[in-house]
Amino acid sequence: MPGTPSKHQFGHYQILSRIGRGGMAEVFRAVDVSGPSPGRTVALKRLSPNLARDPAYVERFAGEADLCRLLDHPNIVRVYEVGVIRDVYFMVMELIDGRDLGQLIKRCRERRVHLPTEFALYIARTLLDALACAHEATAPSGKPLDIVHGDVSASNVFISRVGEIKLGDFGSARRGAAAPADGVEGKPFYLSPEVLEGTLTVHADLWAATVILYEMLTLERPFFGKAPAEVFAAIRARSYVPLRERRPELPRAIEVIVDRGFSGIDERFGSAREYGAELELLFDPNVGTPLGVAAVVRGLFG
Repeated sequence: MPGTPSKHQFGHYQILSRIGRGGMAEVFRAVDVSGPSPGRTVALKRLSPNLARDPAYVERFAGEADLCRLLDHPNIVRVYEVGVIRDVYFMVMELIDGRDLGQLIKRCRERRVHLPTEFALYIARTLLDALACAHEATAPSGKPLDIVHGDVSASNVFISRVGEIKLGDFGSARRGAAAPADGVEGKPFYLSPEVLEGTLTVHADLWAATVILYEMLTLERPFFGKAPAEVFAAIRARSYVPLRERRPELPRAIEVIVDRGFSGIDERFGSAREYGAELELLFDPNVGTPLGVAAVVRGLFG
């Protein structure tokens, strides 16, 4: 019965199932049973108890929540609530009922079918819209926040059953260009050359967005190796198979954009908004739509 306490009760939320676990936190499917939005199903993220006594992890967890609450955009996962219950730090987020982009690419690879080009371009453009919101965000005072996501990857782009595209997991996000004090973060395949040298700026997010675009178009990662060191060597050398060799039928204009995305930092797009505007010129907005993406997801997963 809604509202009845049980061993799966956490505050005014009923825990239904665990849907994810990382090195820092667990994520559960939960339902609000007696709070401000009764009946709403959410994603409840809890900091691991063994990390709750470490001020650095608590600060990082709280920082992720604070950043997400500042970002109001239809393509960024929303945060509804943040708090502490019985010494457990948590945040309650929008639940995306669907798949992540990494799963979508994997399924295409398994079935040996390419994701429709129009949809790949639309998804990439939508991701860049979300990044533009983060990169251009300001504090209530009007001061730029200079947010860098820092962990843009296919597994952090979520696609709902109705074709909504959402960027999530700002756990590695930082404010302003920085040399990460605690070492390189992010997934190895998506790191840019300058991040490997200790510098994190918005250009790192644009590089990672290009990796995702390349993955969607080819179903292969541009930079790979048997060990992280080999991957990093390929990234530093910008050694990747040109798009025309994997998909010669694709328009030359798409290859030009991918090559620019993998250029030196001064030759890349100046901003996520500029990058997105270039992609928008290459697909038909009547084809690249949420409904079209939803149909593709249903076709791949049923």
